[in-house]
Amino acid sequence: MSRTTQGLKNSKVALLFYVLEMVLGFVSRTVFIRYIGADVLGLNTTANNLLQFLNLAELGIGTAVAFSLYKPLAADDRQSISEIISIQGWLYRRIAFIVGVGALVLMAFFPIFFKKMELPLWYAYASFGVLLYTALLTYFFNYKQVILTASQQEYKIAYSYKSVMLLRNVAQILAMIFLPYGYVWWLVLQVVFGTLATISLHRMVNRTFPYLASVGTKVDKAMRKKYAEIITKIKQLFFHKVSGYVLSQTSPLIIYAYANLTLVAIYGNYMLIVLGITMLMQSVFNGVAAGVGDLIARGDRDRTYAVFKEIFTSRFLIATTFCYCLYILADQFVNLWVGQEYLLPTSTLIVIIAIMYMQLMRTVVENFIQGYGMFADIWAPITEAIINVSLSILLGYFYGITGILSGVLISLVLIVCIWKPIYLFRWGMKVALFAYIKLYAKHVAVFVIVAYLTTVGLREVLFEADNFVKFAVNAVVTVASFVIFEGCLLWLVAPEMRAFTRRMIALLPIKKIKR
Repeated sequence: MSRTTQGLKNSKVALLFYVLEMVLGFVSRTVFIRYIGADVLGLNTTANNLLQFLNLAELGIGTAVAFSLYKPLAADDRQSISEIISIQGWLYRRIAFIVGVGALVLMAFFPIFFKKMELPLWYAYASFGVLLYTALLTYFFNYKQVILTASQQEYKIAYSYKSVMLLRNVAQILAMIFLPYGYVWWLVLQVVFGTLATISLHRMVNRTFPYLASVGTKVDKAMRKKYAEIITKIKQLFFHKVSGYVLSQTSPLIIYAYANLTLVAIYGNYMLIVLGITMLMQSVFNGVAAGVGDLIARGDRDRTYAVFKEIFTSRFLIATTFCYCLYILADQFVNLWVGQEYLLPTSTLIVIIAIMYMQLMRTVVENFIQGYGMFADIWAPITEAIINVSLSILLGYFYGITGILSGVLISLVLIVCIWKPIYLFRWGMKVALFAYIKLYAKHVAVFVIVAYLTTVGLREVLFEADNFVKFAVNAVVTVASFVIFEGCLLWLVAPEMRAFTRRMIALLPIKKIKR
């Protein structure tokens, strides 16, 4: 298959699983709040954030290995592929030990960390222990899935792993509703289905790449020296990993420090919506990173830049549509979903949307940075993390949750929005930065015009959403109005949008009629 065709296949499967995961995710969270309680949900979120801190030990090994696999996969060099996977397994075994020891140390401080919690302390230990178990499965068994990602066969991960996890969600929902001690059953099912999903994924990898079935984790000194570049990339990626953790995981911890687990759960409701949107974007652009890596490996600089512009304009259209619709519809949905008492202030919502936009658009630049293997700017993630934490704590003291999230936003603007494009265009693509600024300015101007005119037009159209039917009508009208309007305007002013449209039309299964 071509890169585009393979990417589309990944996107179709990922989109299907996205819909199923989203529906079950919202149902599960609703049932959790109703039958278990917001405090337990907040505890579960906090335990997951703490585990992600330990997962910093992963050091970005998966990303470095994926980058190293692009060339041997293109050349079908099975020996190199097997050796690289062996190195990954060897490293992951050691990381698993570090994570396990770190978890034991961290749990010793649970009585202090959770002293404000009104729940029994065993809830914290049980939640963290179960999440730790599923994380260790990745280090010991699931790590080989990187070969499916690097070879643009992520749909097989969905078939083998995510399908089992969907069944887990269904089982957990039923257990919370119908069985006594619902949270205990939730934890048990987390372990059972996590194990089954691991077995299923392991078999899928071995069927797809049979020569990897016998690959072990023993690595001698000569092999480590041969693939020293992977170790170098891992050292660089560690700092990027720290920045990613700080960005995504520290906000709930700071919120808990200033407030309580209930506010963490309220914030988590909005973040579930954001996560759903992020997953949808990943579904639509599934496999892009591997395709970009393969394209860069072939050395066609002009073609690489042309593809960058097509990905940028298509992702901008979808990202801005989601951001605009979230601003219009989020409060309506949360009010219908869990109640008015779970609404956040409008100022907080705006900051959340701005952060989401940055996160959705940063992938365009970072996919190409990853494709070039450019991870040497270790000062950037360190600076981003310092700005993030320090401003979140400072602004959180004065402005609460809005201030905490504003610290995140400022760090994203400075590093992701400003520095990363400079880094890519100057040292990767070697294209004048002004071309990117011009491209971005043109798209932003289109968004501002469309957002203003759409808002004016929708004032007389949208319903007062007092039930889900009216909300659904509002959502369809809002999405359709914005995406069609912005899409048409971008098509008129942006050649890259026209190029992307032609590419998509060429892939449609339209048969020519023979005369």
